Amino acid sequence: MSKYAEVGVDVHKKGTGTFKTAIDNSFPNAFCVITTDPDFSDYGQIHHSDGVGSKTIVRYVRFKETGDISVFRGDAVDLLAMNLSDLCCVGGHPTSFTDYVSINGFYVPKEDFLNELKEGFKQSLDNLRNCGLGKLRFSGGETADLPYQIKTVDVSGDVYGRVKLSEVITGDKIKPGNLIVGVRSGGRSRYERGLNPGIMSNGLTLAWHCLLTDEYNSLYPETIDTHPKSKPYYGKFKVGDSAEDLDMTVGEALTFPTRLFAPIAMKVLEKHRDNVTGMVHNTGGGQTKCLRIGENVLYVKDNLPEPDPIFKLIQSASGESWRDMYNDYNMGSGFDVIATDRAAAEEIIGTIEKDFGVEALIVGHIEESDGKNKLLIKSQYGEFQY
Repeated sequence: MSKYAEVGVDVHKKGTGTFKTAIDNSFPNAFCVITTDPDFSDYGQIHHSDGVGSKTIVRYVRFKETGDISVFRGDAVDLLAMNLSDLCCVGGHPTSFTDYVSINGFYVPKEDFLNELKEGFKQSLDNLRNCGLGKLRFSGGETADLPYQIKTVDVSGDVYGRVKLSEVITGDKIKPGNLIVGVRSGGRSRYERGLNPGIMSNGLTLAWHCLLTDEYNSLYPETIDTHPKSKPYYGKFKVGDSAEDLDMTVGEALTFPTRLFAPIAMKVLEKHRDNVTGMVHNTGGGQTKCLRIGENVLYVKDNLPEPDPIFKLIQSASGESWRDMYNDYNMGSGFDVIATDRAAAEEIIGTIEKDFGVEALIVGHIEESDGKNKLLIKSQYGEFQY
C-alpha cells in the first residue's frame, strides 16, 4: 500500500467508473466529457467539476497560526486552475464558472472568508483576462452552513465551456513518433506572484500529514479524522518553518496556488492546433494521467525535469516509493502537450517560454503499445511501468 493510500486517499478513484455508463459523452476517450449542444449541432458543451481539496486544511492552519485570513484567496486560484486547465485539454473555450462553499462558522469566520474568496476570484479573473481569457464570467454559486458535516471549510465548483465539434482534441490522433512537451508546474512565470513550488492541488493529504508537526494533532483536532484507521500529523515542521532547499516556508510551499495552465493551452491551440494531438493536465494520478487519452499508446517519459524540492521533501518525510511519487504528484511537469513531431514540439516550447516565461521541454515520446495504454518512466530514481 502506498503512503498516500494509508492516509485514506484512492489516487485511482476506484468505483467511480460505474457512473460512466450513465454519462452522455460524445467523445468517451477525450480528457473531459463533451455533450452535443441540443440547439447548435456543430458545437459541444463542456461542464467540468473539481475542488480545492485538502489544500484548504493547510491554509486553515496557516490562518490559525498567523491570523492572516488572506491566505484563503489561494482557494480561488486553485479552484479555477483545477477546472479550467482540464477543460482546455479538449480544446474548449471556457465561458463561465460557479463555486460551492461548505463552511463551519464555528471555526472559520464566514463573512471574512467569503470576502477573501471574492477578492481571490477578482484577482484571478483580471489575471486571466490579461492572459487572453477575456470571455470567462463568474456566474455565482452557493454557500452552505454545514457545522455538523464540515469541520472547517471546503471549496469546489464548476466551469462551463464550448467547443466546435470539428476542433475537439480527443487524443485519437496520438500515434508513434509524437513527442511529449512537458510544461513546468514550478518556477517563475510572467503571470504569477513569486516562485511557484510546483505542487499544484494533488497529493496534499499525504504532504501535510508527513510534513506538519504532530503538535497540530492537539492544537487543531478539527483538521484530523477520529476514525481508528486514520493517521494524524506525523511530521516535524510548523507552517512557518523553513526546510532545506525550499526558498519559502513549508506552509507557503504547501499553499501556493496551482499554476493556471489554461492561458498556455489556449495560446498553444491558437498558434499550433494542427500540430497538437493531445493535452493532459497532470492532476490526480500525477504523471500517469496521460493513460486516460489515446488508444494502444505507450507513453515513454525519459526526460522529465528534476523534481522540485517540495517533492523530494515529501518523499523523504513520508517514505513513499519513487514509483508512487510519480503516481501521486506531477513531480515538476504539470501539463503535457503532445506534438506531431520535433519541429512542432520546438515551436510549441518557443511559444510557451516567450509568451508566458514558463519553462517547457520535450519530456518523452510515443510508441505503440500491445493493446492498452501504458506508461514507462525512466528517471534517476529508477524505471517504472504503469
